[in-house]
Amino acid sequence: MPQRRLVGSGGIAGMTQLHQAAPLVERQHAIIELLRVRAPRRVAGADLATATGVSLRTVERDITRLREAGVPITIHRGPRGGYGIDARSALPPISLTPGEASALIASLVAVGPYTSAVAQSALGKLLGALTEGAVPR
Repeated sequence: MPQRRLVGSGGIAGMTQLHQAAPLVERQHAIIELLRVRAPRRVAGADLATATGVSLRTVERDITRLREAGVPITIHRGPRGGYGIDARSALPPISLTPGEASALIASLVAVGPYTSAVAQSALGKLLGALTEGAVPR
């Protein structure tokens, strides 16, 4: 009986291999941040491609993946078109289950929490919330 894979795509169409995940996540994070910082102005796809060091087609694929995941990115066609995002400057408090926090921690560790100060800060907050008040064994 074949062993079930716990990481990687496992042959699932559209899924990314673990070794491909870090650059993908870093690039998609950069796209979201570029759109957020420029909001409400639009950002041309060519500008996103230049900023992330990839082709326009790769940016288009990333935008499609982000939108399919529910990220509220808008697409405006035409000569003054581009991409936009409706993002807040501050977030309301959110409540995560310990399992949800663990999933986010594992994701941050997998891509390298030191790739950006924002990722490092998020990891610290998640770890603090998950372990605060925990009884040592």
